[in-house]
Amino acid sequence: MRITGGRVFRDGAFAEADLVIDGDRIAGVSSREAGVGDAGAAPTADAVSQNDLDATGCYVVPGFIDLHFHGCVGADLCDATGESMRAIARHQASRGVTAICPATMTYPEERLAAIMDVAAAFTPADDEAALVGVNMEGPFISPDKIGAQNPAYVQHADAAMLRRLQERAGGLVKLVDIAPEEPGALDFVAEVAGEVRVSIAHTCTDYDTAREAFARGVRHMTHLYNAMPGLHHRKPGPIAAAWECPEAAVELICDGVHIHPAMVRLTFGLFGPERICLVSDSMRACGLDDGEYDLGGQQVNVRGNVATLADGTIAGSVTDLAACVKVAVREMGVPLEDAVRAATLTPARALGIDGERGSLEAGKIADAVVLDEELNVKHVIVRGKLL
Repeated sequence: MRITGGRVFRDGAFAEADLVIDGDRIAGVSSREAGVGDAGAAPTADAVSQNDLDATGCYVVPGFIDLHFHGCVGADLCDATGESMRAIARHQASRGVTAICPATMTYPEERLAAIMDVAAAFTPADDEAALVGVNMEGPFISPDKIGAQNPAYVQHADAAMLRRLQERAGGLVKLVDIAPEEPGALDFVAEVAGEVRVSIAHTCTDYDTAREAFARGVRHMTHLYNAMPGLHHRKPGPIAAAWECPEAAVELICDGVHIHPAMVRLTFGLFGPERICLVSDSMRACGLDDGEYDLGGQQVNVRGNVATLADGTIAGSVTDLAACVKVAVREMGVPLEDAVRAATLTPARALGIDGERGSLEAGKIADAVVLDEELNVKHVIVRGKLL
């Protein structure tokens, strides 16, 4: 297959080029301006002409990678069923999200273990996104910053429990959230930071405690600004501590509900796209109509693009990652190049899968999305196959 006529995203910029795919891998990217491509044996034009995909007037970007969402189209990772896992993976692929790392909610170990069993058994069909990890958003969080999590199951960080769940998941747990101010959390970070990426989330932590957490190995912050102290000129809090740790990445939900556009622009200015992971944080209502749904065992009311608990607390989003990219660019003023980087290569690096995914380079898995001029998803290629 050859994707021709489009503007291909490479090395942080768009260039007039053709993307050549051989099997499930990228064979090369050939610049139409210079007439040369990158390393890799690409099929000849005659060999691939019948499989050409015309992307004239469009953008060709890597497949999106969502490392924090809960579900969509009526399904949730925490359903702990293969049917739900497949529904999620199929819908995400149809929306250009070709690699997924869905998140758990705050549940007891036995419920989390069942979720891990389903994840370990999952193998994607041709029209389904690859499962590249599981994100443990709970239960090691603060009971005082619960958000839409269930307070009944919050507990202190437990390394032995994490390892038991990791074994059930077959090594798929890539992120685990903690509130560093809670008893035992800092020791937990020091113990497991070499095994899994630890993220600060649902926290009341101050700057000093957060800084110590980063010193001990935290390298991530979950849905920045939400369920944590904000920036303050006398109480800088965890966000300033994250900025001072160059190795740390932060998540942003750009659905137009969670964060004001000015704060999104400020965050890109502070951290840069190389440290920002755009995430959707979507729940099972994503892709469905308004109505009553559930998240983590709690009832959620969905009206338009807003999902809330009965008390008005925001309960995830109903916007997929491709739509978040569009909102970030067209409504929030984020440069397209920065938004694409933050939805592809940065999350790939956060998950440790950038050797295979996250950019359009020879030898990498052939996941790509063709966006029209309005940034709508027009075509999706998953592991070399056009959906």
